[in-house]
Amino acid sequence: MVIDIDKKKIDELLTRGVDEVIEKKSLEKKLLSGKQLRIKFGIDPTSPNIHLGRAIPLLKLRDFQELGHKIVFIIGDFTGLVGDTSDKESERPMLSKSAVKNNFKTYLRQARKILSAKNLEVKFNSRWLASLDFNDISVQADQFSVADFIARDNIKKRLTAGKRVSLREVLYPIMQGYDSVAVKADVEIGGTDQRFNLLAGRTMQNYFGQKPQDVLMTNLIMGTDGRKMSSSWGNTINLDDSPMDMFGKVMKINDVEIIEYFIHCTRYPVSEIEKFKRDLKTKNPRDIKQILAKEIVKTIYDEKEAENAEQYFVSVFQKKETPSEIKIVEVEQKNIKAQELLKIVLPENSNSELKRLLDQNGVKLDKETIKFDQELVIATKEKLLTIGKRQFFYIVLK
Repeated sequence: MVIDIDKKKIDELLTRGVDEVIEKKSLEKKLLSGKQLRIKFGIDPTSPNIHLGRAIPLLKLRDFQELGHKIVFIIGDFTGLVGDTSDKESERPMLSKSAVKNNFKTYLRQARKILSAKNLEVKFNSRWLASLDFNDISVQADQFSVADFIARDNIKKRLTAGKRVSLREVLYPIMQGYDSVAVKADVEIGGTDQRFNLLAGRTMQNYFGQKPQDVLMTNLIMGTDGRKMSSSWGNTINLDDSPMDMFGKVMKINDVEIIEYFIHCTRYPVSEIEKFKRDLKTKNPRDIKQILAKEIVKTIYDEKEAENAEQYFVSVFQKKETPSEIKIVEVEQKNIKAQELLKIVLPENSNSELKRLLDQNGVKLDKETIKFDQELVIATKEKLLTIGKRQFFYIVLK
Protein backbone atom coordinates (compact mmCIF):
# COMPACT_ATOMS: atom_id res chain seq x y z
CA MET A 1 0.00 0.00 0.00
CA VAL A 2 1.50 3.31 -1.12
CA ILE A 3 -0.13 6.60 -0.14
CA ASP A 4 0.59 9.60 -2.36
CA ILE A 5 1.00 12.77 -0.26
CA ASP A 6 1.58 15.13 -3.17
CA LYS A 7 0.49 18.52 -1.77
CA LYS A 8 -0.65 19.81 -5.16
CA LYS A 9 -2.89 16.79 -5.78
CA ILE A 10 -4.34 17.05 -2.29
CA ASP A 11 -5.08 20.77 -2.75
CA GLU A 12 -7.00 20.04 -5.96
CA LEU A 13 -8.80 17.13 -4.29
CA LEU A 14 -10.05 19.46 -1.56
CA THR A 15 -11.06 22.34 -3.85
CA ARG A 16 -12.10 21.15 -7.32
CA GLY A 17 -15.89 20.97 -7.48
CA VAL A 18 -16.04 21.16 -3.69
CA ASP A 19 -18.60 23.31 -1.88
CA GLU A 20 -17.56 22.66 1.72
CA VAL A 21 -15.22 20.50 3.79
CA ILE A 22 -15.84 19.72 7.47
CA GLU A 23 -13.21 19.79 8.96
CA LYS A 24 -10.83 20.89 6.20
CA LYS A 25 -7.68 21.23 8.34
CA SER A 26 -8.34 17.85 9.89
CA LEU A 27 -8.81 16.17 6.52
CA GLU A 28 -5.76 17.84 5.03
CA LYS A 29 -3.67 16.65 7.97
CA LYS A 30 -4.97 13.10 7.51
CA LEU A 31 -4.17 13.15 3.80
CA LEU A 32 -0.63 14.35 4.48
CA SER A 33 -0.07 11.76 7.24
CA GLY A 34 0.51 8.84 4.87
CA LYS A 35 -2.23 6.79 6.54
CA GLN A 36 -4.74 4.98 4.32
CA LEU A 37 -8.19 6.49 4.94
CA ARG A 38 -11.60 4.85 4.63
CA ILE A 39 -13.67 7.06 2.31
CA LYS A 40 -17.40 6.36 2.53
CA PHE A 41 -19.98 7.01 -0.16
CA GLY A 42 -23.53 5.71 -0.17
CA ILE A 43 -26.02 5.58 -3.00
CA ASP A 44 -29.67 4.53 -2.86
CA PRO A 45 -31.05 2.50 -5.79
CA THR A 46 -34.12 4.70 -6.33
CA SER A 47 -33.83 4.31 -10.11
CA PRO A 48 -32.01 1.82 -12.36
CA ASN A 49 -29.47 4.38 -13.55
CA ILE A 50 -26.59 6.29 -12.02
CA HIS A 51 -26.58 9.68 -13.71
CA LEU A 52 -23.76 12.16 -14.23
CA GLY A 53 -24.82 14.25 -11.24
CA ARG A 54 -24.32 11.23 -9.00
CA ALA A 55 -21.05 10.51 -10.77
CA ILE A 56 -19.51 13.75 -9.47
CA PRO A 57 -18.74 12.22 -6.06
CA LEU A 58 -17.64 9.03 -7.85
CA LEU A 59 -14.95 11.03 -9.65
CA LYS A 60 -13.92 12.50 -6.31
CA LEU A 61 -13.73 8.96 -4.92
CA ARG A 62 -11.46 8.01 -7.80
CA ASP A 63 -9.23 10.94 -6.89
CA PHE A 64 -8.95 9.46 -3.38
CA GLN A 65 -8.26 6.03 -4.86
CA GLU A 66 -5.44 7.40 -6.98
CA LEU A 67 -3.84 8.75 -3.81
CA GLY A 68 -4.02 5.21 -2.39
CA HIS A 69 -7.04 5.46 -0.08
CA LYS A 70 -9.76 2.82 0.48
CA ILE A 71 -13.25 3.49 -0.92
CA VAL A 72 -16.23 2.06 0.95
CA PHE A 73 -19.07 2.05 -1.57
CA ILE A 74 -22.41 1.48 0.16
CA ILE A 75 -25.42 0.41 -1.88
CA GLY A 76 -28.43 1.51 0.15
CA ASP A 77 -30.64 -1.50 -0.33
CA PHE A 78 -32.23 -0.71 3.06
CA THR A 79 -32.20 3.11 3.02
CA GLY A 80 -33.51 2.93 -0.55
CA LEU A 81 -36.71 1.41 0.80
CA VAL A 82 -37.22 4.30 3.21
CA GLY A 83 -36.24 7.12 0.87
CA ASP A 84 -34.11 10.20 1.42
CA THR A 85 -36.00 13.48 1.36
CA SER A 86 -32.90 15.69 1.24
CA ASP A 87 -33.46 17.01 -2.26
CA LYS A 88 -37.24 16.67 -2.46
CA GLU A 89 -39.99 19.27 -2.21
CA SER A 90 -42.56 16.58 -1.46
CA GLU A 91 -42.62 13.26 0.34
CA ARG A 92 -40.68 10.52 -1.42
CA PRO A 93 -42.79 7.35 -1.63
CA MET A 94 -41.48 4.15 -0.07
CA LEU A 95 -40.18 1.62 -2.57
CA SER A 96 -40.82 -2.10 -2.52
CA LYS A 97 -37.98 -4.53 -1.89
CA SER A 98 -38.37 -5.93 -5.40
CA ALA A 99 -38.11 -2.44 -6.95
CA VAL A 100 -34.94 -1.65 -5.00
CA LYS A 101 -33.45 -5.05 -5.84
CA ASN A 102 -34.18 -4.56 -9.52
CA ASN A 103 -32.69 -1.06 -9.47
CA PHE A 104 -29.36 -2.00 -7.90
CA LYS A 105 -28.68 -4.95 -10.24
CA THR A 106 -26.30 -2.91 -12.37
CA TYR A 107 -25.18 -0.25 -9.88
CA LEU A 108 -21.76 -1.73 -9.21
CA ARG A 109 -21.07 -2.24 -12.90
CA GLN A 110 -22.04 1.38 -13.57
CA ALA A 111 -19.93 2.69 -10.68
CA ARG A 112 -16.92 0.73 -11.94
CA LYS A 113 -16.97 2.78 -15.12
CA ILE A 114 -15.34 5.40 -12.88
CA LEU A 115 -14.01 3.58 -9.82
CA SER A 116 -11.10 1.18 -9.86
CA ALA A 117 -11.58 -2.31 -8.45
CA LYS A 118 -8.42 -1.70 -6.45
CA ASN A 119 -8.96 -0.29 -2.94
CA LEU A 120 -12.71 -0.74 -3.22
CA GLU A 121 -15.05 -2.28 -0.65
CA VAL A 122 -18.70 -2.80 -1.55
CA LYS A 123 -21.30 -3.00 1.21
CA PHE A 124 -25.10 -3.33 1.38
CA ASN A 125 -26.51 -1.43 4.36
CA SER A 126 -29.33 -3.92 4.96
CA ARG A 127 -26.58 -6.04 6.50
CA TRP A 128 -26.57 -3.88 9.66
CA LEU A 129 -29.73 -1.75 9.44
CA ALA A 130 -32.20 -4.60 9.00
CA SER A 131 -31.19 -6.16 12.33
CA LEU A 132 -31.74 -3.05 14.49
CA ASP A 133 -34.63 -3.25 16.96
CA PHE A 134 -36.81 -0.52 18.47
CA ASN A 135 -34.43 -0.06 21.38
CA ASP A 136 -31.48 0.48 19.03
CA ILE A 137 -33.44 2.98 16.96
CA SER A 138 -34.68 4.83 20.06
CA VAL A 139 -31.16 5.22 21.42
CA GLN A 140 -29.89 6.49 18.09
CA ALA A 141 -32.85 8.83 17.57
CA ASP A 142 -32.15 10.35 20.98
CA GLN A 143 -28.97 11.92 19.54
CA PHE A 144 -31.06 14.30 17.41
CA SER A 145 -33.92 16.73 17.94
CA VAL A 146 -36.96 17.28 15.75
CA ALA A 147 -36.01 20.95 15.67
CA ASP A 148 -32.74 20.04 13.95
CA PHE A 149 -34.62 18.13 11.27
CA ILE A 150 -37.34 20.69 10.54
CA ALA A 151 -34.80 23.50 10.36
CA ARG A 152 -33.72 22.17 6.96
CA ASP A 153 -34.86 24.44 4.13
CA ASN A 154 -36.84 21.89 2.15
CA ILE A 155 -38.62 20.54 5.24
CA LYS A 156 -39.37 24.05 6.47
CA LYS A 157 -40.90 24.94 3.08
CA ARG A 158 -43.08 21.83 3.09
CA LEU A 159 -44.34 22.46 6.60
CA THR A 160 -45.02 26.13 5.80
CA ALA A 161 -46.98 25.04 2.71
CA GLY A 162 -48.99 22.57 4.79
CA LYS A 163 -47.47 19.54 3.10
CA ARG A 164 -47.08 16.23 4.91
CA VAL A 165 -43.74 15.27 6.46
CA SER A 166 -43.73 11.65 7.61
CA LEU A 167 -41.92 10.32 10.69
CA ARG A 168 -40.23 7.86 8.32
CA GLU A 169 -38.37 10.77 6.72
CA VAL A 170 -37.08 11.86 10.11
CA LEU A 171 -35.45 8.46 10.56
CA TYR A 172 -33.46 8.52 7.31
CA PRO A 173 -30.52 10.68 8.52
CA ILE A 174 -30.15 8.38 11.53
CA MET A 175 -29.75 5.38 9.23
CA GLN A 176 -27.23 7.12 7.01
CA GLY A 177 -25.37 8.24 10.11
CA TYR A 178 -25.25 4.70 11.45
CA ASP A 179 -23.77 3.56 8.13
CA SER A 180 -20.67 5.60 9.05
CA VAL A 181 -20.42 3.76 12.35
CA ALA A 182 -20.82 0.36 10.68
CA VAL A 183 -17.99 0.93 8.18
CA LYS A 184 -15.78 3.06 10.48
CA ALA A 185 -15.56 5.88 7.97
CA ASP A 186 -12.75 8.45 8.16
CA VAL A 187 -14.35 10.62 5.49
CA GLU A 188 -17.76 10.75 3.84
CA ILE A 189 -18.50 12.29 0.46
CA GLY A 190 -21.86 13.59 -0.69
CA GLY A 191 -23.66 16.41 -2.47
CA THR A 192 -24.54 19.71 -0.84
CA ASP A 193 -28.14 18.52 -0.47
CA GLN A 194 -26.84 15.79 1.87
CA ARG A 195 -25.34 18.15 4.46
CA PHE A 196 -27.66 17.20 7.33
CA ASN A 197 -27.24 13.46 6.68
CA LEU A 198 -23.47 13.73 6.40
CA LEU A 199 -23.24 15.57 9.70
CA ALA A 200 -25.48 12.90 11.27
CA GLY A 201 -22.63 10.48 10.64
CA ARG A 202 -20.33 12.62 12.79
CA THR A 203 -22.92 12.75 15.58
CA MET A 204 -23.49 9.02 15.47
CA GLN A 205 -19.79 8.13 15.41
CA ASN A 206 -19.14 10.41 18.36
CA TYR A 207 -21.89 8.61 20.34
CA PHE A 208 -20.45 5.20 19.52
CA GLY A 209 -16.95 6.22 20.57
CA GLN A 210 -15.47 6.63 17.10
CA LYS A 211 -13.57 9.66 15.87
CA PRO A 212 -16.07 11.75 13.84
CA GLN A 213 -15.60 11.50 10.10
CA ASP A 214 -14.58 14.50 8.04
CA VAL A 215 -17.10 15.49 5.38
CA LEU A 216 -16.49 16.62 1.80
CA MET A 217 -19.47 18.03 -0.08
CA THR A 218 -19.51 18.32 -3.86
CA ASN A 219 -21.61 20.76 -5.84
CA LEU A 220 -24.72 19.78 -7.80
CA ILE A 221 -25.05 20.22 -11.56
CA MET A 222 -27.96 21.14 -13.78
CA GLY A 223 -29.55 18.64 -16.13
CA THR A 224 -30.19 18.92 -19.85
CA ASP A 225 -33.19 21.22 -19.25
CA GLY A 226 -31.47 23.68 -16.93
CA ARG A 227 -33.00 22.27 -13.73
CA LYS A 228 -31.10 20.20 -11.17
CA MET A 229 -30.24 16.83 -12.67
CA SER A 230 -32.80 14.36 -11.35
CA SER A 231 -34.08 10.97 -12.49
CA SER A 232 -37.61 12.00 -11.60
CA TRP A 233 -37.42 14.90 -14.05
CA GLY A 234 -35.93 12.86 -16.87
CA ASN A 235 -33.19 15.44 -17.52
CA THR A 236 -30.29 13.11 -16.80
CA ILE A 237 -27.18 11.98 -18.61
CA ASN A 238 -26.81 8.37 -17.46
CA LEU A 239 -23.62 6.35 -17.14
CA ASP A 240 -25.34 3.57 -19.10
CA ASP A 241 -26.31 5.84 -21.98
CA SER A 242 -24.61 4.82 -25.21
CA PRO A 243 -21.58 6.94 -26.14
CA MET A 244 -23.58 8.54 -28.94
CA ASP A 245 -26.52 9.40 -26.71
CA MET A 246 -24.23 10.65 -23.97
CA PHE A 247 -22.40 12.91 -26.41
CA GLY A 248 -25.68 14.27 -27.80
CA LYS A 249 -27.14 14.93 -24.35
CA VAL A 250 -24.06 16.88 -23.25
CA MET A 251 -24.45 19.01 -26.39
CA LYS A 252 -27.95 19.92 -25.17
CA ILE A 253 -26.89 21.49 -21.87
CA ASN A 254 -27.12 25.26 -21.48
CA ASP A 255 -23.99 27.14 -22.52
CA VAL A 256 -23.71 28.67 -19.05
CA GLU A 257 -23.15 25.16 -17.64
CA ILE A 258 -20.13 24.30 -19.81
CA ILE A 259 -17.44 25.33 -17.33
CA GLU A 260 -19.23 23.72 -14.38
CA TYR A 261 -19.42 20.44 -16.31
CA PHE A 262 -15.72 20.63 -17.14
CA ILE A 263 -14.86 21.16 -13.48
CA HIS A 264 -17.20 18.58 -11.99
CA CYS A 265 -17.62 15.87 -14.64
CA THR A 266 -14.11 15.63 -16.08
CA ARG A 267 -10.55 15.78 -14.88
CA TYR A 268 -9.52 18.16 -17.64
CA PRO A 269 -6.60 20.37 -16.47
CA VAL A 270 -7.81 23.41 -14.55
CA SER A 271 -5.48 25.70 -16.55
CA GLU A 272 -7.19 24.57 -19.78
CA ILE A 273 -10.64 25.11 -18.26
CA GLU A 274 -9.65 28.68 -17.40
CA LYS A 275 -8.69 29.15 -21.05
CA PHE A 276 -12.11 27.82 -22.14
CA LYS A 277 -13.74 30.30 -19.78
CA ARG A 278 -11.99 33.15 -21.62
CA ASP A 279 -12.70 31.62 -25.04
CA LEU A 280 -16.44 31.47 -24.34
CA LYS A 281 -16.53 35.26 -24.58
CA THR A 282 -15.31 35.28 -28.19
CA LYS A 283 -15.83 31.79 -29.66
CA ASN A 284 -18.87 29.69 -30.52
CA PRO A 285 -19.82 27.84 -27.28
CA ARG A 286 -20.78 24.83 -29.40
CA ASP A 287 -17.13 24.16 -30.27
CA ILE A 288 -16.08 24.14 -26.60
CA LYS A 289 -19.11 22.08 -25.67
CA GLN A 290 -18.05 19.53 -28.26
CA ILE A 291 -14.67 19.17 -26.52
CA LEU A 292 -16.56 18.74 -23.24
CA ALA A 293 -18.86 16.06 -24.64
CA LYS A 294 -15.91 14.11 -26.02
CA GLU A 295 -14.06 14.36 -22.69
CA ILE A 296 -17.07 13.09 -20.73
CA VAL A 297 -17.58 10.12 -23.05
CA LYS A 298 -13.85 9.35 -22.78
CA THR A 299 -14.11 9.46 -18.98
CA ILE A 300 -17.03 7.01 -18.86
CA TYR A 301 -15.97 4.84 -21.83
CA ASP A 302 -12.64 5.34 -23.61
CA GLU A 303 -10.88 7.42 -26.23
CA LYS A 304 -12.07 5.34 -29.21
CA GLU A 305 -15.73 5.48 -28.16
CA ALA A 306 -15.40 9.22 -27.64
CA GLU A 307 -13.98 9.71 -31.13
CA ASN A 308 -16.72 7.58 -32.68
CA ALA A 309 -19.42 9.49 -30.79
CA GLU A 310 -17.96 12.81 -31.96
CA GLN A 311 -17.82 11.66 -35.58
CA TYR A 312 -21.39 10.44 -35.35
CA PHE A 313 -22.60 13.72 -33.85
CA VAL A 314 -20.85 15.78 -36.51
CA SER A 315 -22.29 13.70 -39.36
CA VAL A 316 -25.81 13.48 -37.91
CA PHE A 317 -26.39 16.90 -36.43
CA GLN A 318 -23.90 19.20 -38.10
CA LYS A 319 -23.58 17.75 -41.60
CA LYS A 320 -27.17 16.47 -41.46
CA GLU A 321 -26.19 13.12 -42.94
CA THR A 322 -28.65 11.12 -40.84
CA PRO A 323 -31.88 11.88 -39.00
CA SER A 324 -31.78 12.77 -35.29
CA GLU A 325 -34.35 10.06 -34.50
CA ILE A 326 -33.22 6.55 -35.44
CA LYS A 327 -35.40 3.47 -35.09
CA ILE A 328 -34.15 0.76 -32.72
CA VAL A 329 -34.39 -2.83 -33.97
CA GLU A 330 -33.90 -5.75 -31.58
CA VAL A 331 -32.46 -9.08 -32.72
CA GLU A 332 -32.57 -12.29 -30.71
CA GLN A 333 -29.33 -13.96 -31.74
CA LYS A 334 -25.81 -12.65 -31.22
CA ASN A 335 -24.56 -14.13 -34.51
CA ILE A 336 -26.64 -13.38 -37.57
CA LYS A 337 -26.15 -13.40 -41.35
CA ALA A 338 -26.26 -10.02 -43.13
CA GLN A 339 -29.29 -10.95 -45.25
CA GLU A 340 -31.17 -12.23 -42.19
CA LEU A 341 -30.56 -8.94 -40.39
CA LEU A 342 -31.82 -6.97 -43.40
CA LYS A 343 -34.93 -9.11 -43.56
CA ILE A 344 -35.72 -8.17 -39.94
CA VAL A 345 -35.10 -4.48 -40.63
CA LEU A 346 -36.87 -4.37 -44.03
CA PRO A 347 -39.53 -7.10 -43.83
CA GLU A 348 -41.42 -5.72 -46.85
CA ASN A 349 -38.46 -6.14 -49.19
CA SER A 350 -37.99 -9.33 -51.19
CA ASN A 351 -34.91 -11.49 -50.78
CA SER A 352 -33.66 -10.44 -54.19
CA GLU A 353 -34.01 -6.75 -53.27
CA LEU A 354 -32.09 -7.31 -50.07
CA LYS A 355 -29.36 -9.20 -51.94
CA ARG A 356 -29.09 -6.38 -54.46
CA LEU A 357 -28.63 -3.81 -51.65
CA LEU A 358 -25.82 -5.89 -50.19
CA ASP A 359 -24.18 -6.58 -53.55
CA GLN A 360 -24.19 -2.84 -54.34
CA ASN A 361 -22.17 -2.13 -51.16
CA GLY A 362 -25.04 0.02 -49.95
CA VAL A 363 -25.29 -1.44 -46.44
CA LYS A 364 -22.94 -0.58 -43.59
CA LEU A 365 -22.79 -1.65 -39.96
CA ASP A 366 -20.92 0.91 -37.84
CA LYS A 367 -19.58 2.41 -41.08
CA GLU A 368 -18.16 -0.94 -42.29
CA THR A 369 -19.64 -2.27 -45.54
CA ILE A 370 -21.23 -5.68 -45.09
CA LYS A 371 -21.63 -8.38 -47.74
CA PHE A 372 -24.24 -11.00 -48.56
CA ASP A 373 -23.81 -14.15 -46.45
CA GLN A 374 -21.43 -12.34 -44.08
CA GLU A 375 -21.85 -13.39 -40.46
CA LEU A 376 -22.29 -10.45 -38.13
CA VAL A 377 -21.81 -10.27 -34.37
CA ILE A 378 -24.28 -8.14 -32.42
CA ALA A 379 -22.76 -7.23 -29.04
CA THR A 380 -24.42 -5.61 -26.03
CA LYS A 381 -23.83 -2.09 -27.38
CA GLU A 382 -26.01 -0.88 -30.21
CA LYS A 383 -24.66 -0.84 -33.76
CA LEU A 384 -25.64 1.69 -36.40
CA LEU A 385 -26.98 0.06 -39.58
CA THR A 386 -26.95 2.35 -42.60
CA ILE A 387 -28.84 1.43 -45.78
CA GLY A 388 -28.05 3.78 -48.59
CA LYS A 389 -28.06 7.47 -47.64
CA ARG A 390 -31.54 7.69 -46.13
CA GLN A 391 -32.23 4.72 -43.87
CA PHE A 392 -30.70 4.32 -40.44
CA PHE A 393 -31.32 1.81 -37.63
CA TYR A 394 -29.81 1.00 -34.26
CA ILE A 395 -29.34 -2.78 -33.95
CA VAL A 396 -29.37 -4.10 -30.39
CA LEU A 397 -29.29 -7.55 -28.83
CA LYS A 398 -32.64 -8.45 -27.31
